[in-house]
Amino acid sequence: MVIPIKVRLSAGKTSSKMISDDYLIGFVEGEGMFYIGIVPSSETKTGWQVIYFFKVSQNSIGKIVLERFRNRLNCGYIKNNSLKDETDKSLAFIVRDLPNLKDKIIPFFENKLIIKSNAFEKFKKVIELVSQKKHFTKEGIKEILTLAYSMNTKKRRVKMEEILKSY
Repeated sequence: MVIPIKVRLSAGKTSSKMISDDYLIGFVEGEGMFYIGIVPSSETKTGWQVIYFFKVSQNSIGKIVLERFRNRLNCGYIKNNSLKDETDKSLAFIVRDLPNLKDKIIPFFENKLIIKSNAFEKFKKVIELVSQKKHFTKEGIKEILTLAYSMNTKKRRVKMEEILKSY
């Protein structure tokens, strides 16, 4: 699918440009992320909650691309990328809700990513497990933790074993 956009040129003139699905997919390869995290929560029996989202960020000058993501996928929202860093003027397109992740984001990217294919496959598996409510079981949360902790090499604040004790 190709999406027409209006681009502002100097002196107030505009030009029509096309943004294809391939362009959006390539954009995500560089600027997107499929995130899975397990965070403390006072609202759950175990004290832990699985969070998940798709995000693509861009300098504010590229807001039009983020708007095309939102329009093409018919879901999500655009917000400031950082609420803590006032010098960060970048924006982010985000999809957090399970139905849209499952029914729109995953099908859109299925078999199309190269650089982020590994993270996408793990993300897809976690979304499947959460959809099946397996995150409420010790076996399910263990699988989710293993997938989530393998997606990012940053040092984790909480060890998997500590979270598993709550299940």
